Amino acid sequence: MKKVERINVIMRYINNRASFTISEIMREFNISRSTAIRDIREIEAMGMPLVAEVGRDGGYFVMNNSVLPAVRFTDTEIKALFIAFMATRNQQLPYLKSRQSLAEKLLGLISQNQQDDLVLLNQLLLFEGTNPNNPDLLELSDLPHPILEKLIEILLSNSFLLLTLREGNATKSYPIFLLHLYREKSLWLIEGFDLNDEKRRLFSVDNLTAVEPYPANKRLSRKKIQEKLRKEEETFNLVLELGPKAIAQFKKYHPLKVFLSYTDPFQARALLNMHVHADRSEELSEILNWVLFLGGDIKIIELPKEMAEALQRRLVQYGPQA
Repeated sequence: MKKVERINVIMRYINNRASFTISEIMREFNISRSTAIRDIREIEAMGMPLVAEVGRDGGYFVMNNSVLPAVRFTDTEIKALFIAFMATRNQQLPYLKSRQSLAEKLLGLISQNQQDDLVLLNQLLLFEGTNPNNPDLLELSDLPHPILEKLIEILLSNSFLLLTLREGNATKSYPIFLLHLYREKSLWLIEGFDLNDEKRRLFSVDNLTAVEPYPANKRLSRKKIQEKLRKEEETFNLVLELGPKAIAQFKKYHPLKVFLSYTDPFQARALLNMHVHADRSEELSEILNWVLFLGGDIKIIELPKEMAEALQRRLVQYGPQA
């Protein structure tokens, strides 16, 4: 255990006890007597009110044993937090007002020298989407869709939702079992299992006008939903293995209903599974163009016969000119 982590754990250990001894700290954390004494002294220096009890069985107790000392950040921790705040500006993230209050509290906790460093960083560092003419950390110019926070609050306690979405000049409601909420290419998207059509669907949060829990008596069981999803996955007829270059191309552009499953911890290789309606010539052509866009860093594991034939015709057509 690192020293900083050990001291934090010791602080919580002794704060929850009426009294303690150096020997107890040594046994509990498997450290030497000198290390235990040194750690206790550092904890006292940080402001924890410890009182030593003299005598053969003496030890320590915490005066007003209830509150830990104020949190203190190192210079590198402050910079890490500040840069994280900077990087999230103009990203249309939820709870933006809470981010603002966190930034205000952070600035209030640090010294004047640390504040000066952050002011300089704010002037020099620009992230994607930053307005260089107004790079204010507390600026609230990137407010997300107003219903996003409500959606998150509901899904934390209920995965069965009734979504109402704007479609043209009308609205339509969809009962869903929520699978994921994610952000891609500046869009917040809801991936859910449509309880009426019994299939996976994607919805744009930008089109969302209302969200509420779906009545319990109208829901499908989670077991049935999982079975339906497994059957849907079994219909995949296009399976590709992507290398690093193809993954980079995928991130530049891909159909909204297509996802990657990374096969190594470094995200250098991934599997792409999807279903292609081979009987729809327009869709077949679009998917083929996109597969070619991914480049040569792919390995075809499974391909619809119709797509393989179309790919062969493309190669024959353009091969001699290449």
